This record gives sequence, structure tokens and C-alpha cells, in this order.
Amino acid sequence: MSRRILGLKLRPLTVRRWRNFRANRRGFISLWVFLVLFVLSLFAELLANDKPLVVSYDGALYFPFVITYPETAFGGDFETEADYRDPVVKQLIDDKGWVLWPAIPYSYRTINYNLDVPAPAPPSDVNLLGTDDQGRDVLARLIYGFRISVLFGLVLTVLSSIIGIAAGAVQGFFGGWIDLGFQRFIEIWSGLPQLFLLIILASIIEPSFWLLLGLMLLFSWMGLVDVVRAEFFRVRNFDYIRAARALGVRDSAIIIRHALPNAMVSALTFLPFILNGSITTLTALDFLGFGLPPGSPSLGELLQQGKANLQAPWLGFTGFFVLAIMLTLMIFIGEAIRDAFDPRKLTAR
Repeated sequence: MSRRILGLKLRPLTVRRWRNFRANRRGFISLWVFLVLFVLSLFAELLANDKPLVVSYDGALYFPFVITYPETAFGGDFETEADYRDPVVKQLIDDKGWVLWPAIPYSYRTINYNLDVPAPAPPSDVNLLGTDDQGRDVLARLIYGFRISVLFGLVLTVLSSIIGIAAGAVQGFFGGWIDLGFQRFIEIWSGLPQLFLLIILASIIEPSFWLLLGLMLLFSWMGLVDVVRAEFFRVRNFDYIRAARALGVRDSAIIIRHALPNAMVSALTFLPFILNGSITTLTALDFLGFGLPPGSPSLGELLQQGKANLQAPWLGFTGFFVLAIMLTLMIFIGEAIRDAFDPRKLTAR
């Protein structure tokens, strides 16, 4: 009998997998912790920004973190964008209204020119995790960098999984010369020094988020090929597959409807680990200076600053602990997903 979870009607097999996942308390708690951190990072502009969230002036509401307003909108003299930290602009707004700032009044690129000590400054009431060597708030850059790292890893994992599953399905289902040719190509392609090629290409072409994603996608799709290929080799001679062929069902329909669901069980257990590898590779490239464009918030760039500024240990410790906690959470989630799809693990009712 099917059950309902969050209002969705689920099959008994799905219910059993959900129970197995919840039985792994470490993975279940890690999932919620990771989701909370990731959702908060999606609203980074509301948490850390050098522009006010809301400005009330002369009875009207303004939203500077979304829309750019000139200084003349608040009674100033210049047509350029208002500098809300300028004492003159502050006084103009306070005379006829109020300002609501985010919890962290710094963006990832905001430089604090009012430091009491030379940058990098240690943690204080103004900068909770200190500043980097350019006077930028570490906590703000951490929030934005966490978001970029996770989004980059998720997009790369989804795209590489689509390509890898498709390649493995074609190899395992048809076999023969198609499988032999694909395998020889994968052996040659996987033998290339991936990190060195990424560094060379990133040093020749100006890096960007999507360009770096495309370069890493050239190699990351091979992670699931062998797993999906083996599953298709196993199921292609099952009776229901042979019956579908005998009935004249198209090969594409057999692959998608009948064979692919069996392969997805093993493929899903690998996705958190592929996500881990994607984030680690991006961090390594940023640490070496061949990743995202200069000035972009990045965990690798934060680690590189910690290495270059040993007299400021808060930089290295912050980057290390955030990266370690994030990867550990995803490893625990991956273990819980593996237990959920393991038919040998049964939970009590």
C-alpha cells in the first residue's frame, strides 16, 4: 500500500527507500544542515550587501539593493548613483526617512576604508571574520563564495551526469563495435592530464563561470559511464527487455522506459561524490589562480590568501573549516543515499 510524504503519494519501494534514508541519522541531519546553508546563500544579497535593503524617503520606499537610484532622488546634487555610506547622503535620508541595512553591511567586493589596523584586519565587531589583504569582509565573501561553489558543482554534476548516463547507456545496450570504440576513446581521453589541460586553457582564455564549466565538463562526464554501462550489460538480456524487443518496441523506448530505471539506482548513489569532486576541482583551480575571474568570491581564493598571509590565520582557518564542513556534509548525504537504495538494508516499521 502506498504512503503519503509531504502530500505526495509514493510507491511502497519509494517509501522504503525514504525510511532507509531517514534511518541514517547522520546523513538525514547533514541534508537539512546543507539545505539550510545553501538556501541562505541563495539570498546572499539580502544577508550581505553594501547597499540598503529599503530606504524610506519623503513618504516613498526605495529598494537600492535591486534598483540603482541617483543621489538626486534623495535631495543630493549629483546624478550618479547614491553612496549610502557618505555622511551627506546619510544625513539627507535621516532628515526625511530611515534606512534598513542588511545584517552584514558589506558585499563581497566592498572595501572597508575605516580599518583601525592595516589589512588583513583581525575579526572584530565590524568584520566578524576579519578582512582579507584588500580590506574586504571575509564573511561576506564566504557567503557569496559558498553559493558560487555549490551552484557550480550542481550545474556541472547535472550536465556531466546527463552525458555520462547517455554514453554508458548506449555502450551497454548496443555493445559490439559501438562499445569497443567508446571504450578506446574513453581510455585515451581519461589518460590526458586533466588538471594541467585546464590550467593551460584557463591561462590562454580569460576564465569565466560558464567557460570554466565547459572546460571541466569535457572530462567530468566519464565518472558515471562505467557504472551505467555495467548495469545495461546486466539488464539487456532480461526477459522483459527481450520481450519488448520481440514486440517491436523502439530501442530508444526500451533504453529510457525499461533499462534506464535500473541503472539510475546505482548512478544516484554516485552523484553526491561527483558533486564533491566538482567543488574540489573548482577550489583547486581558484587556489592556483586559474579559476574564476580575479575579484570573484571563491573558497579557493580565500585559501590562497591564507597561504600568502600566514600572519592572518583567520583567513586560512575560515576557508579550511568551511570547505571541510561542506564536503563532509555531502559525503554523509551520499552515504545515506547509498543506504537508501541498498536492497539489503531494511528498516523496522
